[in-house]
Amino acid sequence: MTVSAMSATPKKSLKLFSGSSHPELAEEVAKQLDVTVTPQSAYKFANGEIFVRYDESVRGCDAFVIQSHCTPLNDAIMEQLIMVDALKRASAKRITVVMPFYGYARQDKKHKGREPISARLMADLFKTAGADRIMTVDLHTDQIQGFFDGPVDHLLAQTVLSDYIRQTYSDEKITVVSPDSGRVRVAEKWADNLGGTPLAFIHKTRDPTKPNQVVANRVVGDVEGRLCVLVDDMIDTGGTITKATEQLLESGAKDVIIAATHGVLSGPAVERLSSCGAKEVVLTNTLPIPDDHHFDTLRVLSIAPLVAEAIHQVFEDGSVTSLFDGHA
Repeated sequence: MTVSAMSATPKKSLKLFSGSSHPELAEEVAKQLDVTVTPQSAYKFANGEIFVRYDESVRGCDAFVIQSHCTPLNDAIMEQLIMVDALKRASAKRITVVMPFYGYARQDKKHKGREPISARLMADLFKTAGADRIMTVDLHTDQIQGFFDGPVDHLLAQTVLSDYIRQTYSDEKITVVSPDSGRVRVAEKWADNLGGTPLAFIHKTRDPTKPNQVVANRVVGDVEGRLCVLVDDMIDTGGTITKATEQLLESGAKDVIIAATHGVLSGPAVERLSSCGAKEVVLTNTLPIPDDHHFDTLRVLSIAPLVAEAIHQVFEDGSVTSLFDGHA
């Protein structure tokens, strides 16, 4: 008798791949997952072109490609795209792009005519390269999840940061402060996490022709005599957050803690943050923070356990949502 089909029990294998931008985070995630980062050969040609080749078979694997989009940003993005393409052409079964920091996320809408929506372009590039899924941490705006035609796991570092604040400053009267009116909803979630603390925000006016510059600030809310936790998704040059810190202290705040997920820390950021009067600056390691960017009041918390748990849930076809609210 001839058999018309052959059956086999499918084997699942998880493989973790790391770009060159933040290998420390990849190693930490690998340790949490109890796997090793898959070895690869990667180098640049003399003209800057990037080449990647994996040193072992990836056929049929569940591939997770981790790369933080840090300086030089475009090199990091291009390397990750090339890694995804190599996996697709080597017959990986499913490819999840893990980008703890999503490059170009600030360009998520058109403010004026003739502008790009670069965050959408990023999603399209990764889809074209062969990504089946995207995993990222604290997007600049939630709507970016809709730019990618496939599952997007939007992890929140807020729990990591707020747990630290709650444990360290449990005996303080806390007010959560948003650096502008646009981040108030994020601040509301923070206030809930910290047990229903009061909210405040900085009302600011910008000159639309000058990026990274604030014209005027005023505090809205009760901050006098209180420990103010100033929250944001990223700190780039530090102008907005340090001006807000000074404004809070002038308005009678007892102390200010700056808490943000992504420490981009461009240009004068380190000098501004270390001298703005904040009691502590708390960041996560979604982006590498070089030794020369460290200062006395800086505290860096690891995002690796959260990323590793999310990868584990995706691999096991579990619920990523349950990582945030305790419900599957």
